[in-house]
Amino acid sequence: MNFDNLKVYAQYFLPKHLLTIIVGFFADLKLGSLTTLAIKQFARFYHINTAEMSGKIEDFKTFNDFFSRPLKAGARPINSDDKSLVFPADGRISAFGNLKDNLQLQAKNHYFTIDALLASEQDSQTFKNGSYITVYLSPSDYHRVHIPLAGKLLKMTYVPGELFSVNPLYTKNIPELFSRNERVVCLFETEIGKMAVILVGAAIVRSIAMNWCGIVAPQKSKIPVVIQYNNQNINFNKGDEIGKFMMGSTVICLFEKDKIKFENSLVEERHVNMGTKMAEII
Repeated sequence: MNFDNLKVYAQYFLPKHLLTIIVGFFADLKLGSLTTLAIKQFARFYHINTAEMSGKIEDFKTFNDFFSRPLKAGARPINSDDKSLVFPADGRISAFGNLKDNLQLQAKNHYFTIDALLASEQDSQTFKNGSYITVYLSPSDYHRVHIPLAGKLLKMTYVPGELFSVNPLYTKNIPELFSRNERVVCLFETEIGKMAVILVGAAIVRSIAMNWCGIVAPQKSKIPVVIQYNNQNINFNKGDEIGKFMMGSTVICLFEKDKIKFENSLVEERHVNMGTKMAEII
């Protein structure tokens, strides 16, 4: 057994929730100059572009504040083409394309069902044979999530689950990882029909927060929690921020069948920036 196989095997037995709680506790501590020093070392190790963030490292009181750091105005211009959809986050493209009925590609030879991902058979029918894209946010990336296309929030579902790491090694080796991990599913109404934006939790991701309600994950609930918003006017323009991760993770976007066409230049493993053109409306 090589070292990579050993790491994958260990994911099944590590106390991931406990480790995440412990790391989250320390990431929330306000230790003054020690926190500042640790953030500087982290930024140097991961080659983070601190020039584009809003404020200075000394302004962040905790690690989690730094992980979810905002950027300066204009650091991520939003593509202004009326027919364009933009990337929801900085990160690397893990996979994209068309769903096979209700199956989504996770990595080579690994698929999972949209029913399981959304925790809703009814919603999964909306996206049958539709389009999807998965973006992986590494620790070095900007950790806020933005909406690819203007839309109205219809509902949000918190789905409890595992906390497998989501870096490429594990997505290529752990079956149905994204539909097994804790996640927050956001359903929007747009000019091209329904759109889902799913924020997938992972090991060491202490929490997921949404702009309209604050921290959503983790929760103590052992079953999905659905909150309806269709009677409220919670609207977003293309590129508006909708949520954030404490540390990196993964964002998945789903679109209805024959509604969008991805850019011809897209390739897996390519690094992308939030706000740049991802696809266009057909």
